[in-house]
Amino acid sequence: MERRPQYADSPKGFAFALAAYGIWGFLPLYMKLLSDIPPVEVIAHRIIWSLPVAGAVLLAQRRTDDIRAAIARPRLLLMAALTASLVTVNWLIYVWSIINDHALEAALGYYINPLFSVTLAALLLGERLSPLQLAAVGLAALAVTILTAETGSLPLVAVGLTFSWGFYAFFKRSLPLGPNQGFTLEVMLLCLPALGYLVWLHLNGGGHFGRSWSASLLLIGTGPLTAIPLMCYANGAKLLRLSTIGIMQYITPTMIFFIAVWLFDEPFEGAQLIAFPLIWAALLIYCYTLMQSARARRRAAQSEASLRPE
Repeated sequence: MERRPQYADSPKGFAFALAAYGIWGFLPLYMKLLSDIPPVEVIAHRIIWSLPVAGAVLLAQRRTDDIRAAIARPRLLLMAALTASLVTVNWLIYVWSIINDHALEAALGYYINPLFSVTLAALLLGERLSPLQLAAVGLAALAVTILTAETGSLPLVAVGLTFSWGFYAFFKRSLPLGPNQGFTLEVMLLCLPALGYLVWLHLNGGGHFGRSWSASLLLIGTGPLTAIPLMCYANGAKLLRLSTIGIMQYITPTMIFFIAVWLFDEPFEGAQLIAFPLIWAALLIYCYTLMQSARARRRAAQSEASLRPE
């Protein structure tokens, strides 16, 4: 089977990525329905109900042997435990922000995240940033500084989401497992503490599962809404150019932004009127550098192909 060139996008990959970012974009509407349930309880159910979906996908792919092999490797398990902890922190901050009317700040965090990942790669992996990328990072830092100056404290939701997801993605790169297998292993490691917490909660008269059909079904639904977009993203990323997936990732925070302002009626004023345009300008610059890199790779590939003997 002929392998698709790296500079070509697959319609199937585009559909996978669009499905992932679309689900994530609409997720605040779903999480808002869980506003009466503590975020920790929501996350516990999110973990538990993700496992059947992830397990079913691996069974369908006949990749369960990868999980058995991973369990026998202590170092891999430690790395998976680290990434599982980071993604749990990210989920917890995100759910808290939606339930407590900080969706706008969550959107800011996901806008900043790619720029933080670029900075992280420069600091920890020695990757060089172009002058335009440095300018984009500088504009993002200026936006955070302006928000901090107005409120007297860091925008903790945005910073927390940025750091937790940025380090999750960074360490995830070192996990020698496929994306579906890695996610399954993470939720397997998280399931025992999540289940223990829920048992403790119910034994002490708390817990919302089982109190009503609506609450129970909503909690069960957090599992598929967690596992499906993550797996769609993982499969889409393999079939798209880096520049394409890099630009598409802004679908989610843009949807969250409009939901926060238009549907949740969160205030968009003061320093935010300066900070968000700065972030959008930074992202335009960053997207331009991605497209430049993609064009350079495409020209190099075409040049290499033209030099090959027939």
